[in-house]
Amino acid sequence: MAHKTYQYCYAENWGKGFIEMQDDFETKGYYGNIWRVPAHNKKANLWINKVLGVPKTVAEAQAIVDARIGELQTAWDNDNVEGETLEQKQDRIGFRTEPVTLEE
Repeated sequence: MAHKTYQYCYAENWGKGFIEMQDDFETKGYYGNIWRVPAHNKKANLWINKVLGVPKTVAEAQAIVDARIGELQTAWDNDNVEGETLEQKQDRIGFRTEPVTLEE
């Protein structure tokens, strides 16, 4: 099986219509409004233009994702209730955001 290659872009999701069924390619969103689409794909390139996406290298995209995850982790770390256990905190606000590594 051939290795898939991807390209990344920054684009703000405006909701309904941002991704449509007729776009007909695999899209994956990440923290920080980073989107992964197939590289060398005409429909994906047209979609990037449609959503006013700004192309990013993998390193640039990873830095944006890391920064957003860092913000979320800091907010989680600072949201404490005196006497609360870790399990109680997780029940109250969910689990701490885990790091993500983008594919090349």
